[in-house]
Amino acid sequence: MLFKDVDESHEPCFASEAQESGEGLCAMSYSVKEMFLTLQGEGAQTGRASLFCRFSGCNLWTGREKDRDKAICQFCDTDFVGVDGPGGGRFKTAQALAERAAQIWRETANAGGTPYIVCTGGEPLLQLDNALIDALHAVGFEIAVETNGTLKAPPSIDWICVSPKAGSTLVQTHGNELKLVWPQPAFALEQFEALDFERFYLQPMDGPVREANVARCIDTALRRPQWRLSLQTHKMIGIA
Repeated sequence: MLFKDVDESHEPCFASEAQESGEGLCAMSYSVKEMFLTLQGEGAQTGRASLFCRFSGCNLWTGREKDRDKAICQFCDTDFVGVDGPGGGRFKTAQALAERAAQIWRETANAGGTPYIVCTGGEPLLQLDNALIDALHAVGFEIAVETNGTLKAPPSIDWICVSPKAGSTLVQTHGNELKLVWPQPAFALEQFEALDFERFYLQPMDGPVREANVARCIDTALRRPQWRLSLQTHKMIGIA
């Protein structure tokens, strides 16, 4: 993905935007909000030591509260604006980002096991390209992606988790897990049940009626065993 230089707000600007503004294109780079070691809190990999690499930017919301009511995804609870988080920055090459990720893993994780990186956002597939995938593999990482499914995932990614959002077009229709934040009134479960995913998860929508949403997900998983319950365990135990 091509970028121009980040502006003062540190928002990534994509090639199409640069062309429209007449500012031209720049060399490849990657804008990362933060990188940190934690335990995966959701879905099939819950409890696994994971280096989270949160890319800046999303195609469903700017990430700014003033724009939330105009966003396609209005329930996002993640800060993906800028490059100012722990381990974040703007990396000029895939190798530079991969080497920094490997350094953080070495400094924070104990020896043993396969290094595991979760590329998330925002929308990571705006930036996660074949060059970066190859660079991360070269330093030993198993690569997972958490995507809204509106962009095709490169096939060399090791683990693909798709979380569809109502109002967007689902393009990535196969992967390792489909994780549906539920309920989303515009969605019916039948829309997804024939898709080519190994596992299907319902994750209760957070917010003021979370308890009711948990109960609804439990009831649905009992009645439709294709779906399993996914809880945000990282929030429950107080980790990032």
